[in-house]
Amino acid sequence: MTLWLTRIVPDTRSRDARRDLSGPIGMHRRIMSLFPSDAGPDPRAHFGILFRTEDTPTGPHLLIQSTHEPDTNRLPDGYGTALTRPLDALIDAIRPGLTIRYRCVASPVRKPGATTRALYNLPPVVPLTGPAADEWWLRQADLSGLKPLTHHSHPLDAIQGERHPDGAPPQRIRHARTQFDGTAAIIDTDLLRTKILNGIGRGKAYGCGLLSIAPARQPQ
Repeated sequence: MTLWLTRIVPDTRSRDARRDLSGPIGMHRRIMSLFPSDAGPDPRAHFGILFRTEDTPTGPHLLIQSTHEPDTNRLPDGYGTALTRPLDALIDAIRPGLTIRYRCVASPVRKPGATTRALYNLPPVVPLTGPAADEWWLRQADLSGLKPLTHHSHPLDAIQGERHPDGAPPQRIRHARTQFDGTAAIIDTDLLRTKILNGIGRGKAYGCGLLSIAPARQPQ
């Protein structure tokens, strides 16, 4: 199975691009329009789609990872530029002891126990920020077969989405986000490949969970 990475550089003169960049629901729909529509009830999971919008000195870039090559010709005229490449070489290079750089925009949460929830009237999941989010990430890194060597985090704006329960009106949902960057040593290659493929945490349909890695540059 080939894993694909697509980078789209939206042209902010495009009305379609500006609209998609204004919220995760529109961006999710745009991304899904690049894939076949006959993939069953959960096409995002079927095609292994994870994505992230990044702010760069030249403007926003959109990264899409998938197990099916997207058809970027379906983007509207003038939407921007797109480049898709396979990640086979990167995945094949994963080995124990290799030092990598990583980035992940994730939605750290904690699930309180039933008794604590009832006592303090807490929601099913509690967003984590600051040191609590860092602790959450270090646990996730361990579960991803990584030993963090350095790590830096900073909070991002929360994103708003919708949940559509069967037979019920849409429910607004909110995902707090933190960006984690750093270096790590690979400990377990199977765990790492699984997390790269499946993503980390909640909010994957809204731009969270994509774990990006690259070999760390060795000092000269």
